[in-house]
Amino acid sequence: MNYCPQCASPMGEVLIDSEIRKGCPDKACGFVQWNNPTPVVAMIVEVEGGVVLAHNVSWPKTFYSIITGFLEAGEDPLECAKRETLEELNLHALETSLVGAYAFPQQNQVIIAYHIKAAGEIKLNHELDDYKIVPINELKGWKMGTGLAIIDWLASKGIEAELAF
Repeated sequence: MNYCPQCASPMGEVLIDSEIRKGCPDKACGFVQWNNPTPVVAMIVEVEGGVVLAHNVSWPKTFYSIITGFLEAGEDPLECAKRETLEELNLHALETSLVGAYAFPQQNQVIIAYHIKAAGEIKLNHELDDYKIVPINELKGWKMGTGLAIIDWLASKGIEAELAF
């Protein structure tokens, strides 16, 4: 952002609570760009045979992950998890449980992760171009983002997660 969205002055550096932030140097306006993390909901979607991992159309060909989606304004995270499961996979949530919340500073996100037992016929939406169902005993985590949720979910089942990378 180059210009203040409130008064159209050029943005600059402002000192707030001993921290330099990007904001409007016009003292009368006082706008500060806080750059707060974006809330994202992640779903470990379990179906008969294992957990659904999907490939997003914008990712490298070999990368698959659990389902994720952005939390809408005013939306409950659990309702978001159910909505995204239906929108992205065409699956209906039968049972849900909170796995945990995870900082993902690499993407400036906070991830709220759920386990969802789901049913239906998988039909991918436009964001996804492939999927696979991975047996739970073959599921691997990774040490950031949604991989941390997988590690914790497997641990809750008494399974020590191997790391994919």
